[in-house]
Amino acid sequence: MRAILDTDMGMGAPGSEIDDGFALALLLAEESFELELVTSVNGNIDVESGTYLSVEMLRRLGREDISVVRGAAAPMVEPHRARSAPVSVRDAFGHHRAEPGFAAAEIARRVLDSPGEITVIAIGPLTNLALAIALDPAVATAIKEIVVMGGVFQGQTNQRRMPGEFNWWVDPHAARAVLASGASIRLVGLDVTTKVRLTREHATQMAASGRPFGAFAGECTVAWLDRLAVENPGDPQAGESCAMHDPLAVAVIPHPDLVTWAPAHLDVLTAEEAGRGVAIADLQTARDAPAPNAQIATDVDTDRFLDYFLDRISAL
Repeated sequence: MRAILDTDMGMGAPGSEIDDGFALALLLAEESFELELVTSVNGNIDVESGTYLSVEMLRRLGREDISVVRGAAAPMVEPHRARSAPVSVRDAFGHHRAEPGFAAAEIARRVLDSPGEITVIAIGPLTNLALAIALDPAVATAIKEIVVMGGVFQGQTNQRRMPGEFNWWVDPHAARAVLASGASIRLVGLDVTTKVRLTREHATQMAASGRPFGAFAGECTVAWLDRLAVENPGDPQAGESCAMHDPLAVAVIPHPDLVTWAPAHLDVLTAEEAGRGVAIADLQTARDAPAPNAQIATDVDTDRFLDYFLDRISAL
C-alpha cells in the first residue's frame, strides 16, 4: 500500500512527545506499507525542527531513501503563528537537509500522478492537506484515503485554553476544508487514542529487545514520561503512561478491526470565541441527518493494539 505520512515530528528532541516517531516506525515495520514520502507541518513542534527530526528518524530506522519535504510553517490563514526552531534543535540536527519543494505541492503532484493509489496518513494539523486540495480540488478524490489522527468526537478536552483536540485547535480552518473536500476520510480521535497507553514497563521491554531502535525508543519514552510527571505535579499517574495517539492511526489501516467504526457528518468550529477546533459530530441518529463525510473510530481493542505495536517496534 503506497503511503505518505504528514507529521509534526517531535521524537528525538530531548523530552519531546514521542507518538509521532512511533507512528513512523510502525509504518516502516508493517510490511503492507510502501512509505514513499514524509512531509512536515507546524504543530506540536515548529516545522523546521519537525523537518530535521523526520530526516533523523528515517536515518535511525535505516531508511534514508525516503524523501522528506518541508511543509507549512503556520496555520493556513494565520501566517503570524509561524515559529522558529530552538537553537538546541538547530545545533543538534540542522545538518539534515530535506528535499527541495513544498509539501502541499508534492502531495498534490504525487496523488494526481497516481489517482486512487496513495493513502495519506495525517498525524499533525491538516494544513498541508488543505493547501494541496486548494491547489487542485481534484486532489481530494484522487487520494485513495485520508486517515487522520485528530478531533475528539464523543467527549471534549475540558480545557478552556484549548477546547478542541490539539491538531484541530492548531489549524481548524484546514480541518474544516479537508472534511468538506469530498475525500474518503477515516478519523481516529482523542476519545479513542487516549485509551491506548505506553508505560515505563513497556519502555523497559523495548530497550531490552537488543535491537538498534529499541534502546532509543525506550530512552525517549522515559524522557517523555519524566516530562509529563514534572508538568502535571498534581496527577500521580501523569508520569506512568502516555497515549499512543499517532500509532493507532497507522495501525487501523492494515488492521481496521482494531477499532469500531461509525459513519458521521463532521464539521469544525473555527472562531476563538466559539470553541476553536471543537469537532461537531453528527452520528446519523436522526432521520434527516446530513450525509456522512467520514468514518470515526468509537472504541478500540487496547490489548490487541499494544500486542501488535510492541511486537512490531521490538523487531526494528
